[in-house]
Amino acid sequence: MTTDYSNTSAPGQRSTNTTLLTTSELERSLSKEFSPTGHFLDTATIGLPPETAISRLSEMVKAWQGGVLNTPDFDQSVTGSINHFANLVGVDPKTCAIVPQVSISSAMVAASLPEGSTVVLAEEDFTSVLFPFFVQSDLGKLKLKVVPFDRVLESLTDEVDLVAVSAVQSADGRVIDLDALSEIANLHGIKTYLDLTQAAGWKRIEASRFDVVSVSAYKWLCSPRGTGFLYASKTSSEWLKPFNAGWYAGEDPWSSIYSSPLRLSSDGRKYNISPDWFGYYAAEPTLAHLEEIGIDSIEAHNVYLANLLRSELGLSDSNSAIVSLTTDAPLEKFREANIQTSVRAGRTRITFHLYNDVEDVEAAAKVLS
Repeated sequence: MTTDYSNTSAPGQRSTNTTLLTTSELERSLSKEFSPTGHFLDTATIGLPPETAISRLSEMVKAWQGGVLNTPDFDQSVTGSINHFANLVGVDPKTCAIVPQVSISSAMVAASLPEGSTVVLAEEDFTSVLFPFFVQSDLGKLKLKVVPFDRVLESLTDEVDLVAVSAVQSADGRVIDLDALSEIANLHGIKTYLDLTQAAGWKRIEASRFDVVSVSAYKWLCSPRGTGFLYASKTSSEWLKPFNAGWYAGEDPWSSIYSSPLRLSSDGRKYNISPDWFGYYAAEPTLAHLEEIGIDSIEAHNVYLANLLRSELGLSDSNSAIVSLTTDAPLEKFREANIQTSVRAGRTRITFHLYNDVEDVEAAAKVLS
């Protein structure tokens, strides 16, 4: 089956690429890079790495075993990973940093807000977004408005100082209207903080429209766990404090590993967390591969497959690569059919990424029917 995505975009979204890959072209480009065993439909839990990343990582492990690593060389992989991430979300690499997990970014944002600030949160959101703000609230420093995800946008008024929300909800795949979020926040002068963990890697994101974004890269960016990124706009860098600053936040990390005074980087690297060397060594070629394929092609492919499954089940189309279902089929039934998936918030969560195809849809539909 060959599907041409050149005129396909997710509902409510515009396509920025008129030369999208067909399914056959996409599958040919991936045939030697990804090799899932069975039907892997669980990228929202952990993404699969390409062969280039595994090969590089294996080489580095052997060098480690042989005692011939030159650790400063890893800086090239960190820089390369940041550059590819920045290109994927449309920002200047100098505004980006590396962070191992979203919760660290959330904590920096929450702690940086002036005391008494009002923050809007989505009550169904992933707790790596929520908990750091709850902690600051318990300390009496922040006032929180925790509302259902569907009411986040209508809750943004002049009294709100910051909104923190995931671009795509982890449990069920609902996608917030990013255009509306940006417009409403600008109208009311509200700071914006986005978690892109369930979005970056498959969805077109114009991160420059927001103040701070963060992402754990081990899901849709198909990189090792412990790798991730933060983007801080030039305006937000005036109020976002580098509370986790360490040696790798310096202008020249290898000259700031000892002694005083404080000498942080003048750009986004001041938010750097000490890197997972092996993780970013594998992440760099992975992110390069995603960039080469193109997010528009991946988004069209993923949403097409997700909507194909929805159609098989008699459900209406969506703009998400995540399908969340109430079903009587237990996980054991999926495993018996050689399908890897997951359950979140009491519902079966099936996710599609660039290494999936129509056969995966058919396998899932057979179990669900």
